[in-house]
Amino acid sequence: QVQLVESGGALVQAGASLRLSCVASTRTFSDYAMGWFRQAPGKEREFVAAVSALGGSIDYSDSVKGRFTISRDNGKNMVYLEMNRLKPEESAVYYCAARRATSYVSMYRRAHEIDHWGQGPQVTVSS
Repeated sequence: QVQLVESGGALVQAGASLRLSCVASTRTFSDYAMGWFRQAPGKEREFVAAVSALGGSIDYSDSVKGRFTISRDNGKNMVYLEMNRLKPEESAVYYCAARRATSYVSMYRRAHEIDHWGQGPQVTVSS
């Protein structure tokens, strides 16, 4: 069982930057594709960003492309989400996600494909 523990959630003003971190408890972190999803009250969990097992492939939702950056450090079992120019409508619980990859370029954009979730820190962006 992989445990994911996030940190970095906060209350920030619109336009600010924030970095979320996620550490995974597994000896085979480089076997997992990682990602970030978010969920606002009353809405479905939505894809934000994904990175393949070895970090060679990255994907973003159209709404965050150019502002958010996902990265991973397999030596530290860490995945990060750097968020810039945050908007109030991006207030949500942000979840770190892991899925054992079927290939080293695989990435997963759909919540039902995810095997493991973090607890989800709250990110609130005030206007």
